[in-house]
Amino acid sequence: MTQTTDKEQTILNRIRSLTPQQQQEVLDFIEFLQFKARKREIEEEKKKPISAYEAAKEFAGCVESGIGDLSYNKKYLEELSAG
Repeated sequence: MTQTTDKEQTILNRIRSLTPQQQQEVLDFIEFLQFKARKREIEEEKKKPISAYEAAKEFAGCVESGIGDLSYNKKYLEELSAG
């Protein structure tokens, strides 16, 4: 807790030693940092999780195995599970 208080006091002391124009620049920079943090939070909220299908759908069917659609080939699936 004292580190935070010491840091805050150091910041205040340094700001007080600046000209009014420099103090305004510090204030502008603080507002910029706060804006950037809010923007990052909003972007994180907008990101929604996607399914494995959504992530890989562009690659679905890109390799020809010669087997065909396994969802209709029950016999082949049974042979795979037995063997």
